[in-house]
Amino acid sequence: MLTVHVRVSDAATGKPTPVRIRFIDSAGVCRMPFGRLTAFAAGPGEDVGGHVQLGGDAFAYINGNCEVHLPPGPVRVEVHKGPEYVPINREIVLGPGKIAMRLAIARWIDPRPQGWFSGDGRAHELSPHAAQLEGAAEGLDVVNLLAHARPPQGERPAAFINLLEFSGTKPALDGSPLVVVNTYNSHPILGILALLNCHRIVHPLRFGAPDSLDDWSISDWCDQCHRKSGLVVWPDTPRLTADHPQGEALAVLLLSKIDAFEICHMNDPQSRTLSDWYRLLACGQRLPLVGASGKDSNRVALGAIRTYARLEPNQEFGYGTWIEAVRAGRTFATAGPLLSLMVDGHDLGSMVFAPEGKTVHVRAEARSAMAFNRLELLHNGSPIATATAAGDPPTASIEMEVPVLASGWLAARCWGGDNGSFLRAHTSPVYLQVEGKPVRPDAATIAPLLAALDQTLTWVRREARCANEAQREQLAENLQTARRELMRRCP
Repeated sequence: MLTVHVRVSDAATGKPTPVRIRFIDSAGVCRMPFGRLTAFAAGPGEDVGGHVQLGGDAFAYINGNCEVHLPPGPVRVEVHKGPEYVPINREIVLGPGKIAMRLAIARWIDPRPQGWFSGDGRAHELSPHAAQLEGAAEGLDVVNLLAHARPPQGERPAAFINLLEFSGTKPALDGSPLVVVNTYNSHPILGILALLNCHRIVHPLRFGAPDSLDDWSISDWCDQCHRKSGLVVWPDTPRLTADHPQGEALAVLLLSKIDAFEICHMNDPQSRTLSDWYRLLACGQRLPLVGASGKDSNRVALGAIRTYARLEPNQEFGYGTWIEAVRAGRTFATAGPLLSLMVDGHDLGSMVFAPEGKTVHVRAEARSAMAFNRLELLHNGSPIATATAAGDPPTASIEMEVPVLASGWLAARCWGGDNGSFLRAHTSPVYLQVEGKPVRPDAATIAPLLAALDQTLTWVRREARCANEAQREQLAENLQTARRELMRRCP
């Protein structure tokens, strides 16, 4: 067995760079670098950081250098550094006495000169140092690490995870990527929020059953977050379902207190997350899309789903400017492909005003180092044009004139996987506004939203353990106000 010194460098700079790496010897045995385990915990909250298990493949995160025991002979080396780099998958033969391995990983694209910077919208359980290592290895510019209150389970007591590392509007550590620790606030019925760029911790992180009163509100969390330019995101947890109606979160969204909508699952051909988002857009909400891994275990790669946000021209990159780009809707969420969409020269998140019957010029493009199936242009959630990916690297583009007959929205998305059935990337919308013709949802569109509001209102009236009746009435009024607003939008 040889002790092999491994260095992985960035091909452009020649300097060691963090990566995700694995070694497989000729017998099919996975060999981990020193300081990393071959068999490691993979459950939620279990010793998260430094390793990841993707499907049946175990990887280690390294800072660009490592040592590993390898047998002489052929060794398969696999190296990844996020969607902007060409992965390495190579067989290297170790001869007798060969104790060094030098690899270089190269970009195929760099979107930063065009103002695009990538971030993971939500991750949990990692330490800030582990988040920085893994974020750098996955090519991220920003990691939103969220402190949360973990309820008791069996003999395991309740705990606040990463709360002492809270950094709010500033990175928790020097260096790249920017790792910023904010909070994940939850109630089992009223809703769940990710509060980003907060000037201070917004308490309580968790309230309600089984161990506390229902004596707070989602609306209060939003107001506290917004006092100094915080960003409120609705996380991709079960939403608008019988078990998890999240009715007050829906209510404050309809009252424009939620700034962005998160997606962290892209492997479901019938995505409920997308259906819920399209429904809200159909109700006239301006609601940017945020991509997040939701990482809470060693079975999820940081940045597996990520947000690309585009800064203003000549704007300096920082956490605050990245947050404001998300708020403005200049975003796309992706599991790999890079998307762009322009409508009459307007970027994502823009409102394009057009007289009825006018056409707008639309150009959409998808590019990726990995194969994908097709690109679609959507109008109000329905595909109006499709392009098949081709070339190396795979690319697809759509350019066309789109007639504007009513207010609505345009977006681009692309698909991959078997038969192109898995979503791979989706842009935030460009909104279309026709004077005198606002977006008007029909009865079928608003019915599930009304049901979630009414279910939560019934719970507030009958079951909520409020501290007093005034607090119960305030919760009820939040829901009723949103209901009236939704009905006002109907024709």
